[in-house]
Amino acid sequence: MKRSLGCLVFLVLFEFAPPARAQEASQWAAPRMELYAGYDFLHTDVNSESGGVYSHATYNLNGGGGQLIYNLNNWLGVVSELAGYALISGSIQPAAMSYLGGPRFTLRRGRVTPFVHTLFGGVFSKDGINNTGYASVFGMAIGGGTDVRVNRRLSVRPLQAEYFLMKFPDGANNRQNGFRYSTGVVFRLGR
Repeated sequence: MKRSLGCLVFLVLFEFAPPARAQEASQWAAPRMELYAGYDFLHTDVNSESGGVYSHATYNLNGGGGQLIYNLNNWLGVVSELAGYALISGSIQPAAMSYLGGPRFTLRRGRVTPFVHTLFGGVFSKDGINNTGYASVFGMAIGGGTDVRVNRRLSVRPLQAEYFLMKFPDGANNRQNGFRYSTGVVFRLGR
């Protein structure tokens, strides 16, 4: 009796195992699109030369951004990003807006989804460097982060960290190296 009951339990479990694996695989599948909105912190350095005097300054800018990610398959997506940053400090009011895009590689194996990306585009500033006026220059972000799935339609992004490069003319090396940290929410759309 025990042996036949054991065989029956084994056959029932074996019968339901493939659908469970298929359901689990579709549960972790990439949505067609993802929409991200969140907070950005940008730490950047500014080297400049004005009137023969070389100076170095660093700025901490706060802002927000959004991303639209179109997933081509389970591991490859295309990112389009728009973000803005500002700092109000006395008479200096640097502000910038970045518009970037590029590929994202994602590892979807469970509730935690790490990704890496390389984004290229531009950065627009109303003040430029050394108050040179309006400027739009090359910008780039290389880094990655982690999304934690809350349910089918919502994820939380506790961490996105990137090297952030801007190429404003500054009279020195025309290169502003920065670090960007972002956190926010991801809305999963489609599929």
